[in-house]
Amino acid sequence: MRAGRSVYRCSLVELIDALSKAEREGRLAEKIRFYARASLLIVDEIGYLPITSGDANLFFQLVNARYEKGAMILTSNRGFAEWGEIFGDPVVATALLDRLLHHAVVVQIEGASYRLRQHADLIPEHTRAHATIAPPPPPKRRGRPLKNGGAHHLHG
Repeated sequence: MRAGRSVYRCSLVELIDALSKAEREGRLAEKIRFYARASLLIVDEIGYLPITSGDANLFFQLVNARYEKGAMILTSNRGFAEWGEIFGDPVVATALLDRLLHHAVVVQIEGASYRLRQHADLIPEHTRAHATIAPPPPPKRRGRPLKNGGAHHLHG
C-alpha cells in the first residue's frame, strides 16, 4: 500500500483458481468483495492459458463488481479479437471488453522481448524469424553531453 492506496496483483490463472475455490466453498461473494476492495487490481498473463466458459463467468462477475469503482491493469500478449477464444465464450468476452474498455486507456507495446534480448544469439534462427527478438541496444553514454553536438576537436 502506497499513499493510502491498496494494490493487488495476480495472474489470471491464480485469480480464477481463487474464485473457483471460493465458489466451491460457498464464499464467492466474499472473495469478489476482497478483490473489489483494492484500489488497483493488476491481472497479468491474460491469454497465457485458455479459460473455461465457467471460469470466464467468474472473472466477469469480478470485473462487473469493480466496474466504475476501481482501477484495473490487465496484461496480455493476445489481441482483443482473440478474447472469445481465450475465455471459451465470445458473448462473455464481449461483455468483459464492454466493461473493461469503457473508461480504458489501452497501451499496446510492440517490439523485442526485453527478457530475451540479452540472449537473442542463442535462439535458433527459425524461431527468431517468427518472434520479435532483437539484440540489446548499445549502452547509452553517461555523463555530460559532448560539446558542439558530439564533434571532436583536437587542440595542439
